[in-house]
Amino acid sequence: MPTSFGTKVLATHQPSEDAAVVKLMREAGAILFGKNNLVEMSYGLTGLNAHYGQVKNPYDLTRVTGGSSSGAGASVAARIVPAALGGDTVGSIRVPSSLCGVVGFRPTTGRWPGRGIAPISHTLDTPGPMTRTVEDCALLDAVATGRTPTYKPLVRNLKGLRFGFAPKQHLDLIDPEVEACFHGTLNRLRDTGAEIVEIDLGEDFATLAYQANWPIFFSETMPHVSEFLKEQRIPVSFEEIYDGLGQNVKAFWGDRVVADSPNAISKETYHTSLNIQRATLQRRYADAYRSNQIDALLFPTTPTVAPLIDEQVPFAIAGQIVDRLLLAKNVFPSSCAGLPGISLPVGLSSSGLPIGMEIDGPWGSDQTILDIAARVSAIIGQLPAPRTI
Repeated sequence: MPTSFGTKVLATHQPSEDAAVVKLMREAGAILFGKNNLVEMSYGLTGLNAHYGQVKNPYDLTRVTGGSSSGAGASVAARIVPAALGGDTVGSIRVPSSLCGVVGFRPTTGRWPGRGIAPISHTLDTPGPMTRTVEDCALLDAVATGRTPTYKPLVRNLKGLRFGFAPKQHLDLIDPEVEACFHGTLNRLRDTGAEIVEIDLGEDFATLAYQANWPIFFSETMPHVSEFLKEQRIPVSFEEIYDGLGQNVKAFWGDRVVADSPNAISKETYHTSLNIQRATLQRRYADAYRSNQIDALLFPTTPTVAPLIDEQVPFAIAGQIVDRLLLAKNVFPSSCAGLPGISLPVGLSSSGLPIGMEIDGPWGSDQTILDIAARVSAIIGQLPAPRTI
């Protein structure tokens, strides 16, 4: 099918074959309904595409969807389709899932095949599903990984599960309604048998995560996109894509991504982030799970509900004016470490906007996290459908 990656330059591009994960879905009997809008080259968190328009949130058409898998989140939330595929580098599945009130699963990096999908960063990228139920996420995960789907009797309590939450890291900047909903959800989980303990990921956690993630993200874009264009024999250069970008994405690329840009990441900084700081971040997580003896880490997926489209740059969290990258403040550290995580809708704000909670687990614990999420979802229940449809 025509695959533009959200650009005008590639508006007529049609791949010669399906991406590996799409092929697996087709072979399992899935009907490919169509393509969604997304942030251009998957480079954004609000759902704005300068060429094809702003994707609107089905729960309130004046609000953003989140991104970059913006159309995927909107199409599932609007009940157009039961599931959609997205891509997640720093939160592009889980941010729109949270803001649109759907389930979004980021697998352990490398669990799902990425061949045929336009990259940002081979170190950080992964495809994944966005659905209305955890069970559908688990089904698509089984198909993508070549496993036979298993159906276990659902245990409607959380006895034997021990969860951690890290308020110093995940509740330091958060809207009051989101925080209240999160704490209310923790209380419901306690009431059904879960043990919940407060943990601390360290005073330097935010700095460590930032230094580990963003140099990799910005440094790998140009070489990995260029490599993809060559591998796929797409007759367009990286420079031509850059020249045709909308200003909202071009400003990022022109500042940090393209060769010799003003804030280009040095090779030394990149290798330090990749080989030292990312490894330290991974150890930090592993130590936190082990030393606290927790099965999963819980936190609000996004620190706010969906911002207004007219106020998305900049917008406010808890009365503080922030950059749109702050939508991913809670989710990008664990994705930088390559860990699995699933965002569940856990409530609606007073204005009827979805609120998401993420369940993260250690590296490779995907099946366990999906099983836990199914048990949690059975207790929390489903959100009502958007009133706008």
